[in-house]
Amino acid sequence: MINQHACIGMTSQRTRDRLIDRLREQGIRDMRVLSVIRQIPRHLFIEEALAHRAYEDTALPISHGQTISQPYIVARMTEALLETSPLEEVLEVGTGSGYQAAVLSRLVRRVYTVERIRALSDLARQRFRELNLRNIRAKHSDGGMGMPEYAPFDGIIVTAAPEGIPRALVEQLRIGGVMVMPIGNREEQILIRVTRTADGYDKEFLERVTFVPLLGGVI
Repeated sequence: MINQHACIGMTSQRTRDRLIDRLREQGIRDMRVLSVIRQIPRHLFIEEALAHRAYEDTALPISHGQTISQPYIVARMTEALLETSPLEEVLEVGTGSGYQAAVLSRLVRRVYTVERIRALSDLARQRFRELNLRNIRAKHSDGGMGMPEYAPFDGIIVTAAPEGIPRALVEQLRIGGVMVMPIGNREEQILIRVTRTADGYDKEFLERVTFVPLLGGVI
């Protein structure tokens, strides 16, 4: 069981409010996103030894060489996804700790999330249950393939970086749907927003970022 009373001094409302102030200073404007990030207990998505750093604006290691994204990046990607049109069905590629899916679950009708590392997928499912997040469907599978059985999606968030835009994921968007994702190699990555069109897709550059690479296969 998650110890919801751990590190109370480090996870106080004042500590969370300082994080929200920091996100505002960095340009996050969507009050829905800021409100959800204030509410979601990020300390429950990381190892207990690092819980005292949960509300710093920084990425933190989880396990299996993965990280929980910096709160600014979670906010930026979520805001970029929501800017275009109302979203109901959203796919996340790369469940990781489950934090991004938890944030999305408070903002859209249903979240589908896929993770290639079984241990991470199982732990994320446990967190979703304990936080009573009933509108998240999690799957252990090769994330690069998405979840075509539930397509088309209104939006997709990819939390690891392929070198280019995966056609299989674009094809799982509805026409007019958007995908926010990093692309690039280990040395240089950019965050982009892809909008599916009748003829293919349009893309726009958002900012430079650093993510773990998107890998295929399952473990």
